Amino acid sequence: MTVTSLRPRPEPAEVARVTSTAAELLEVLWGRASTAPASASQLRVLLILEHHEGINLRTLADSLASTPPSTSRLCDRLQAAGFVERVVSAADRREVRLHLSGRGRAFLADLRIRREQALRAVLDQMPAAKRVALLQGLEAFCDAAAARIHDDSGDSADSAASGTRTA
Repeated sequence: MTVTSLRPRPEPAEVARVTSTAAELLEVLWGRASTAPASASQLRVLLILEHHEGINLRTLADSLASTPPSTSRLCDRLQAAGFVERVVSAADRREVRLHLSGRGRAFLADLRIRREQALRAVLDQMPAAKRVALLQGLEAFCDAAAARIHDDSGDSADSAASGTRTA
């Protein structure tokens, strides 16, 4: 399946189209490495908690662009599954801090292993030079995306203040 013709300087729109197609194919591959027993929304919570250990519910809700009640229900289900622990803040007893449990960490580690196995099966079919080019391109993409996300994180307070939220 060829999704693009090779040109020396592809336009950002063409690269975006091919990247979008790759992301869709990646979702199909990763779908085979099931995220059960966690839903996609619950998986997002686990990934955020992994990178922001001990955040409070409001900060998590902001990260999800959701409301605190919806986020609390997600955390209720994750806590019932043994993936999340709630700890009362030492500084303020009214504030609850969210942490991944050992089971939550093990779930993410196992999921990553299954996803990487699915990816390796595809990458094994690619010529080595194309894998090198893919790696270089993905590293540059990750750097640019991380910078964009970091720059946009200051904007989340603006959208929260305007009342723009989704479940």
